[in-house]
Amino acid sequence: MAGSSSKSVLFVCLGNICRSPIAEAVFRKMATEAGVVDKVTKDDFMSFEYILCMDESNLSELNRKAKSVKNYQAKIELLGSYDPQKQRIIQDPYYGSDEDFGKVYEQCVRCCKAFLEANS
Repeated sequence: MAGSSSKSVLFVCLGNICRSPIAEAVFRKMATEAGVVDKVTKDDFMSFEYILCMDESNLSELNRKAKSVKNYQAKIELLGSYDPQKQRIIQDPYYGSDEDFGKVYEQCVRCCKAFLEANS
């Protein structure tokens, strides 16, 4: 992100095998700095400025875990809250078709672009 301080972002979904890796790849391509872990740890709430998750279940679980971390710094949000098309939930394409993976990719592109514009 030229002209601004670097941001640390963690992308989360249920299994971290479809949506969050797609979101991470899109974000890395756009911003060159992002991160993802297999399981969210208490340290992540202090290490990352943003933890962007894919659905309400992820959001609820992350907010629950965050309560056990004193003075955590991360902003926990839905990546889809940045979607200009207002599709707040990034649906899991794991049991879907190739077209479903394409939809997730396109939504992640829109959301990551809007996130970067809002935070640069």
